[in-house]
Amino acid sequence: MITLLAALGPFFGRFAAEAATTERVVVNRYSGLAIEGFDPVAYFIDRQPVLGLPDFEASQAGAVWRFRNEGNRASFVAHPEVYGPQFGGYDPVDVARGVTFAGNPRFWVIADDRLYLFGLEEHRDEFAADPDRFVQPARARWPKLVQTLAQ
Repeated sequence: MITLLAALGPFFGRFAAEAATTERVVVNRYSGLAIEGFDPVAYFIDRQPVLGLPDFEASQAGAVWRFRNEGNRASFVAHPEVYGPQFGGYDPVDVARGVTFAGNPRFWVIADDRLYLFGLEEHRDEFAADPDRFVQPARARWPKLVQTLAQ
């Protein structure tokens, strides 16, 4: 099952300029927040991006993650491999091509019970049409790419 949502607006340009693309997990270089402070568990529960709250934070993979409640925080801490965005939040279409480009938490897809973020709306749409076309090459290239990213 594939779920997708896109929100357009000035957020995209700002996110692209502020996202760190040399880290293993995409974080905002000013706030240190992963996926711009959106709750990664909410994508699965609410089927939409929901901003997390400072009261519910966890540190994982060198980033600060925010959640909207303690239950979502606990789920993430127990299973970050399930709820965290695949490829550290980098766009899987670009990862499949062998490059890292930060995903935007407003361009997303859940495919095979995993969260994927995309830097471009077009990439999200291409991926949603045929996830297997991108997931396998991205998984093959990710180990080498991740070696070039800071810890």
